[in-house]
Amino acid sequence: FPSLGLQVTSVCPAWELKRGFSVRSFGTGTHVKLPGPAPDKPNVYDFKTTYDQMYNDLLRKDKELYTQNGILHMLDRNKRIKPRPERFQNCRDLFDLILTCEERVYDQVVEDLNSREQETCQPVHVINVDIQDNHEEATLGAFLICELCQCIQHTEDMENEIDELLQEFEEKSGRAFLHTVCFY
Repeated sequence: FPSLGLQVTSVCPAWELKRGFSVRSFGTGTHVKLPGPAPDKPNVYDFKTTYDQMYNDLLRKDKELYTQNGILHMLDRNKRIKPRPERFQNCRDLFDLILTCEERVYDQVVEDLNSREQETCQPVHVINVDIQDNHEEATLGAFLICELCQCIQHTEDMENEIDELLQEFEEKSGRAFLHTVCFY
């Protein structure tokens, strides 16, 4: 499958290049929120803010904190991939598969796709697997998502095999997957 929309911000995007997938990463909120000095004090940026600007802002605010929690590393990696975050609702590209890592985000993606006027009737599979937003879970989630994508890529008939495949992954991983099909 040629195109994959992936809404994950804490998973290293290098895996998709190594595995031959074409992946794009999006946010779905109204702003970009990065962890701050306390859970109730996130750093909030507009989607027009570049990763370089976010990096420099956090460097100025507290270099030690944002180095220790990995945010500066993540932003440094991200700015080498693209200039700024992208908002899913503003993208009109077509994908074969969209993966989300949080049920709230899954709901936003499905709602957005269902609110669009159908033009091509091309199906897009939207799958959610909940992944906690920490480095360890993100790493494990990246491997799980990569393996799932490889299995989907090797199916002979994705439309008819995906539900069984997801059930196998649920049993293997102990995680619940949400899945729906929307149309462009």
